[in-house]
Amino acid sequence: MKKKVFFTAVMSLMMTAALAQNLQLHYDFGRNIYSDTEAGRPKVTLTYEAFKADQWGSWFYFVDVDFSRKFTESAYTEISREFNVGSKGFAAHLEYDGGLSKSGSYQQAALVGPAWNGHNADFSTTYSVQLMYKHFFKSYSYTHSYASVQLTGVWSTSFASKALTFSGFVDLWRGEQANGHGQLVFLTEPQLWYNFNTLSGMENVNLSVGTEWEISNNFIYNTYNDDSFFFNPTLALKWTF
Repeated sequence: MKKKVFFTAVMSLMMTAALAQNLQLHYDFGRNIYSDTEAGRPKVTLTYEAFKADQWGSWFYFVDVDFSRKFTESAYTEISREFNVGSKGFAAHLEYDGGLSKSGSYQQAALVGPAWNGHNADFSTTYSVQLMYKHFFKSYSYTHSYASVQLTGVWSTSFASKALTFSGFVDLWRGEQANGHGQLVFLTEPQLWYNFNTLSGMENVNLSVGTEWEISNNFIYNTYNDDSFFFNPTLALKWTF
């Protein structure tokens, strides 16, 4: 899983605070839906996210740690830095993606490009659009270095007196097949959270319960059959610090 949705949820902190972070615990139902093609998909993912604003812009990073019944399967991270450009929400975006798994590593990538960030009057709705040059690096024996481009959209909106938060991201980028031919990769992960701190007497309980739906095409490596489209929902808990 890739968690970029936290960025928009804390954009308002650039005006009020310097640091925000959360922990998420997801139970994944993918292997139950696709018992053949995703039989090895980890059931549990622990995610740590952090956002820090400063006078030049902001840092954001997350780490996803996947667990099976017997092993820590993998750890994947994305680290990004934005430098504000002017006062209209524009920024220069720099990013690194990569990680390790029990069987090897993720193919590393670096991204750079412009971003445009915005919000409504009370920051209950925030959004970001990023258009980036993306370069994949040779990470193991059967991969190679190649250039790509990625379009990313990120959003977050709170409603029902801020009891509910709907957030997510969508990525489109050029990937490559094993034969070197290009293909369009689509990935989105919308999340819906119920926030307990909106209940009377629970203002300091920063716990949320919700779900994430990973919807993708040409993203999951599949040698079992020709399927390229997958829908992997989770049931999740989140604690915001």
